[in-house]
Amino acid sequence: MTESVKELERQARQLSTEERAQLAELLLESLHEGPIAEIEAAWAVEIRERVAAFERGELQTYPAEEVFAEARRIAK
Repeated sequence: MTESVKELERQARQLSTEERAQLAELLLESLHEGPIAEIEAAWAVEIRERVAAFERGELQTYPAEEVFAEARRIAK
């Protein structure tokens, strides 16, 4: 471990629990920036398109009771 990494660790340990969690999340995200960012962007587009189609009445919908009943039937 380099001295700069050791110093960063020392500084990070002085942060609050919430701040350390935020830092850890940011660091983990930075390891996967390319593919994860692209996937999230694609899902954002998909969600917008599905919501718009629903609002235009273009999607077939099912009552939750039917969906759960079918799920229970399949799970048996």
